[in-house]
Amino acid sequence: QIQLVEYGGESVQTGGSLRLSCVASGGTISYYAMGWFRQLPGKEREFVAAVAWRGGSTKHAVNALGRFVVSKDDEKNTAYLQMDNLRPEDTAMYYCARSRSAYDGPASNSRDYRYWGQGTQVTVSS
Repeated sequence: QIQLVEYGGESVQTGGSLRLSCVASGGTISYYAMGWFRQLPGKEREFVAAVAWRGGSTKHAVNALGRFVVSKDDEKNTAYLQMDNLRPEDTAMYYCARSRSAYDGPASNSRDYRYWGQGTQVTVSS
């Protein structure tokens, strides 16, 4: 069974940048869409960005447009989320996920994803 592990979360100041990585093992991401979600304690998980199985098509939440870029490298079995111009409201636990079905496009609904990582904490201070 595939396992996903996120890396790269840390504390930064407003306006800073982070690059999150999602490394897969025990399975492949090559034929699957990859998504990034975030969650605050006591709140529902919300969509951030996703990339289609081929990597050419992406979808971003409105509040991520122009600041975050999602991508995947099938050879490295890794997905990425580049986050620039970070704001305090971006503070959350960030999760990556692999789509349920192969050959999927970039989905924003968490139900379209089957495998999830444990999350990495991003904290943005003002």
